[in-house]
Amino acid sequence: MATGKTVRSPRWFWIPFRVVLVTFLLTLLSFAVSLLLGILGLLIAAKVGGVAPNMAVAYRLVALPTAAVVGGLSLISLTIMEIRHYRHAKVLAEIERAG
Repeated sequence: MATGKTVRSPRWFWIPFRVVLVTFLLTLLSFAVSLLLGILGLLIAAKVGGVAPNMAVAYRLVALPTAAVVGGLSLISLTIMEIRHYRHAKVLAEIERAG
């Protein structure tokens, strides 16, 4: 039974775009969350220690390294997942076209 629907092969050129976009968003989100947690931690430590908090530490020693690690890990894992998804969709399209 033909449904009149044509099977389209997946497009490989969308993989880098999706990987870069999601990596950027995850890195930005991790930077924001780690900066918030770093600032809260510094405020608590400054309150307990009775000193003025140095907010530059939250950027340099907490948020930036955390965002760099999350960005690197997300780039690697998203690349692997997108390639797997592309190969899987390609095989399924070939099976559907043959059957």
